[in-house]
Amino acid sequence: MADTRQRLIDGAIDTIRTHGIAGTSARTIAATAGVSQALVFYHFGSVNDLLRAACLDATQTRVDAFADRLDQVSDLRGLLAVGRELHAEERAHGNVMVLAQLLAGAQNDTGLAEATSAALDLWIAPIEETLERLLAGSPAVDLIDTAGLARAVSAAFIGLELYEGVAPEAAGAALDSLNRLAVLFEVVDDLGPVARRALRAKLRRVG
Repeated sequence: MADTRQRLIDGAIDTIRTHGIAGTSARTIAATAGVSQALVFYHFGSVNDLLRAACLDATQTRVDAFADRLDQVSDLRGLLAVGRELHAEERAHGNVMVLAQLLAGAQNDTGLAEATSAALDLWIAPIEETLERLLAGSPAVDLIDTAGLARAVSAAFIGLELYEGVAPEAAGAALDSLNRLAVLFEVVDDLGPVARRALRAKLRRVG
């Protein structure tokens, strides 16, 4: 039974990758998984519930694969480097196409939107933890909403992943700009105590 359930989960992702969200149904998923269509409803109750399980399972597998790399990140440039590695690997595996299809389908499907959002949250959580660790000593730490920043970083990479499909050079330039922003944070962190206090006071006034 467990094997059949996993085959359906894997089959759902493969079906989206091959046929797009519009071509994903109980029939096409079952055909991809090589099982009876009735087993979709036996194990998951509905196609949306299967897609939710598939999104979470596939995403958790990818997050787990990058967990050690995130733990080893020591600065924002390192975090962006891991993001670029992830971006390249996700595209090579066809997962960017899967994400694009899920996001497109989610616009008019509440159940699919919830599934996609839950899967994205799996990425956001470790990114937020990493940002909290990296920014702990920054002069701007009191003014940064780390949770919001983690979501902004995640949204930026999702947008860049989709953008690269139509304008790869422009997407690359955007990634380079993020890297320069990370360098700016390093410059701020290297300021002396007097300059850091002045910057902190300035940021508080702006905030």
